[in-house]
Amino acid sequence: MDLSLTDMFLIFSPLFSLASHPVWFTVSVVLFLIVRLQSRAQWRPRDCPVDLTGKTAIVTGANTGIGRYIAQDFAQRNARVILACQSLERGGRAEQEIRRRTGNNNVHLRIVNTSSMESVRRFSEQIKKEEKRLDILVNNAGATGLQLTTTPEGLELTIATNYLGPFLLTNLLLDLMKCSPNARIVNVSSMNHKRGKVDFRHFKGENLPRRSLDAMYNNTKLMNVLFTLELCNRLRHTAVTVTAVHPGLVMSEIMRNYNLLIRILFNLIGFFFFKSSEEGAVSTIYCAVSEEMEGVSGKYIDSDCSLTLPCPTARDKALAKKLWDVSESLTGLHEQTTEETS
Repeated sequence: MDLSLTDMFLIFSPLFSLASHPVWFTVSVVLFLIVRLQSRAQWRPRDCPVDLTGKTAIVTGANTGIGRYIAQDFAQRNARVILACQSLERGGRAEQEIRRRTGNNNVHLRIVNTSSMESVRRFSEQIKKEEKRLDILVNNAGATGLQLTTTPEGLELTIATNYLGPFLLTNLLLDLMKCSPNARIVNVSSMNHKRGKVDFRHFKGENLPRRSLDAMYNNTKLMNVLFTLELCNRLRHTAVTVTAVHPGLVMSEIMRNYNLLIRILFNLIGFFFFKSSEEGAVSTIYCAVSEEMEGVSGKYIDSDCSLTLPCPTARDKALAKKLWDVSESLTGLHEQTTEETS
């Protein structure tokens, strides 16, 4: 979800009153459809001839929504695709469906829960044992509407799921990616990063916001962009690139943690005005495979596949560096790096 719930109610509540005025209602719908059509990306995956034969890609959260369509596109391009999913059942269905649709049997399910650093470490070790290369890593998995609570590891749940898990996963797989020519990392963020803030007390579940259901989601989307900025700096002497991307307003299952009324409202509005999951996958696919993005790193790509400046806070290099240092400490990455080099 890329609008706050408050925004959704403020923007769309007039539609219900407009329904009693058919002319105005019709005009409003037409205008919204025009805006929606204009917001679609001009770049189309099916027009991109890039073939991924011999390359390996990992997509987190690939069992549903835009993640599944991203994985399906890679499979259609003949890549070896690893679906990094939390659910064995849902992931298994996605694996079979992608194989059936693409004819590519080199699609494999591996289990990971990005809210658990232990799970991320197990997954990473498995990947490093099984794979000799990693050309594309898409950090797509994320959630909103989660309970304001901490994980068994003492980390705030939304931050762990949307940011710290992907941070750790990416770092643990970097050596494998450095062995692959021109490897690409894509971090799925959101335009809602503009509403986010970084409060380091949040990481341990302290001083959490209580008035907004999606404030923590917004904060993690800002962290995704800051992570991209600092990671680019650390990869500057390698051939690995990293970008952050906004998929757009997408009809997906990201609202599954909200109550039934909110989900119904979201789906009703989304049916008319939001992108489908397939359309929402386009900007991420663009970052991952297009020739236009070769060598581009540290940038933020909008839902229409255009290069866009993120908000000023997301461009704060000092904040990005501090966030990295705190994240290293919380995930135990610093200790592991020290052990490996000693």
